[in-house]
Amino acid sequence: MTAADLILTGARVRTLDPARPTATAVALRDGTISAVGTADDARDWRGPGTEVVDLHGAHLVPGLTDAHSHPVWGLDMATGTDLSGVTDLAGLRAALARAERVDGWVVGYGLDHNAFEGRPIHHELVADVLADTPAFLRLYDGHSALVNGAALAAAGVTGPRAFDQRAQVVCDASGRPTGHLVEHAAMDLVTSVVPRPSHAERRARLLELLSGMAATGLTGAHVMDGGDPDLVGAVARETVLPVRLRFAPWCMPGADADALRELIEAQGRGGRHWVVGGVKFFMDGTVEGGTAWLEHPDCHGQGTDAFWPDPHAYAEAVRTLHAAGVRTATHAIGDAAVRHVLDTVAALGPGGRGMHRIEHIETAPDELLPRFTELGVAASLQPPHTGYTRDDGTDEWSRRLGGDRAARAWRLRDLREAGATVALGSDWPIAHYDVRAVLATARRPRGAAAHRPGLTPVQALEGCTSHAAAVAGEAAVAGRIAPGFRADLTALPVDPVHAPGDELTDAPVVLTVTGGHVVHRGPGPVW
Repeated sequence: MTAADLILTGARVRTLDPARPTATAVALRDGTISAVGTADDARDWRGPGTEVVDLHGAHLVPGLTDAHSHPVWGLDMATGTDLSGVTDLAGLRAALARAERVDGWVVGYGLDHNAFEGRPIHHELVADVLADTPAFLRLYDGHSALVNGAALAAAGVTGPRAFDQRAQVVCDASGRPTGHLVEHAAMDLVTSVVPRPSHAERRARLLELLSGMAATGLTGAHVMDGGDPDLVGAVARETVLPVRLRFAPWCMPGADADALRELIEAQGRGGRHWVVGGVKFFMDGTVEGGTAWLEHPDCHGQGTDAFWPDPHAYAEAVRTLHAAGVRTATHAIGDAAVRHVLDTVAALGPGGRGMHRIEHIETAPDELLPRFTELGVAASLQPPHTGYTRDDGTDEWSRRLGGDRAARAWRLRDLREAGATVALGSDWPIAHYDVRAVLATARRPRGAAAHRPGLTPVQALEGCTSHAAAVAGEAAVAGRIAPGFRADLTALPVDPVHAPGDELTDAPVVLTVTGGHVVHRGPGPVW
C-alpha cells in the first residue's frame, strides 16, 4: 500500500465496524483511513514522510460529532454577558448592574426563564438598573428575548407587529410593548440595531470556538442554520477548520418558489471541511416561550399554534425539497409538531426513508415512537437540555406541560428501542458544546427526564458517531473506523463505553484528528 501520512499506534481502537470491531493501529492518508490493524501491520504502512504517534493505550473511537449546533450563528447569539448562571430576579438585576457596556449597549445571553420566578417577562423588572442604556437579553432557548424601553426606541418598535411566521412583540392591554420578543422575526427587529462584532473579531472567535470544540473531542458538527458562508469560506481557505461543518440553511414561512430554488441550488456548496447539506425548518418554538405546538394547550392556554401559520405550506415546501433530493431537519418540540412532521413524511411515500429528521422531540406520546422507524425518520435530541428542568416539576418547562406530558420527556432510550436512528447534540450555544457531557447526559438524563432510562453507553457513543453519520446520509464514509472512511478520530484516556459518566466528562482528550489533520493534542505521554 502507499505510505501513510499519519499512523496512530498503541491504541485501543473501538471501530464500530462490524467487520473488525477492535484494532490497535490505524493509518491515515489524504484525509481518509487507509488501513486498520495491529502494530505489526503498521510497519508496512510507513514511509519516509510518515508521522507515527504512539497513543500509549488511549482509547480511539470514530470522530465525535455534534448533530445539532450553531457554531457560526452562535457567535452572535453568545455575545456580551453570560447570564446562564442567573437563577432569580435579584441575580439578574445584579448581573445587569455590573455588565460591561458594548458600544453603549448591554447585551446578554443564556438567561433562564426560571429566573423570572413565575412573573411575566417585562422590561419594568430591570428598568431602574439599566436606566437609559439599551439592552438586548437573549433567553437561553434562543427563541425569545427581553429588551428594555431604550432598545425598543432604538429599533422603532412602538406596538404589535404582524409576521409571516408565528412570532410576537408582546404588548400590554394598552398596546405598549412589554419588551418580551417571541421567536426570530420579532427579535430581528431589535438585533438589526444591536452592535455586532467586526469581521476580524468574528473570524478570531470562530477559530477559538472550533478549537475549543476540538479540545473536547469533536471532529464535526451538523450546523442547523445557514451560518455565514463568506466568513467560513475565507477561514477555511486560510487554515484548517478544526471541526467539520455541515450547514442546513433555514426555510421559513412565506418561502416562495424562488426561495426554495435558492435552497436547492445551495446544496453542495462548500470547501475544505465545510459543506451545505440539507435545509432546516421550524414547526414550533419552545415550551417555556409558549410556542411549542401542543395537541392540548399548556397551563397558560398557549401552545396550540404551529410556527408555520399554514402547516400545509410547510408540507408543500418539504415535498418540493424532497423531490429535489434535499434532506430536511425540522425543529419539532411539542407532540402536535412531531406528529405533523411524521404525517408530512408519510405523505411523501416510500421514497422518503432516511432523508428527513426531527430535532428536539421534547415530548411525544407512545404511539408516535414506532412511526420514526416505519417512516425512516431520524431523531435528533440534545441531552444537555434536560438540565434546564427539575425532577420535582417546579421548573417553567414542567409546569407549562403538566405531569403527563412532562413524563414523556426526551425519550432517548424509547426511540432507540423502537428502532429509530438517534443522533445526539448540544444545540450550542443553548447548552455547552462539550461532547463528553453530551455522552454522559445521554446515559443519565437530568431534571424532568431523570426518571426515564437513558441510553446505554454504546448507544450514546453511536449517537455521536455512526448514528450522527446516518442522519446526514454519510454512513458510507463516516461514523466508523474502517478503510476508506474519513480520517476523523477521537482519542480519550478512558473507554467511553465502560467509564462512569463523571469520569468521562472530566477525561482530558488525548488527540483529535479531523480530515487527517491533528487539530488537538492533549497533555500526557503521547507528546
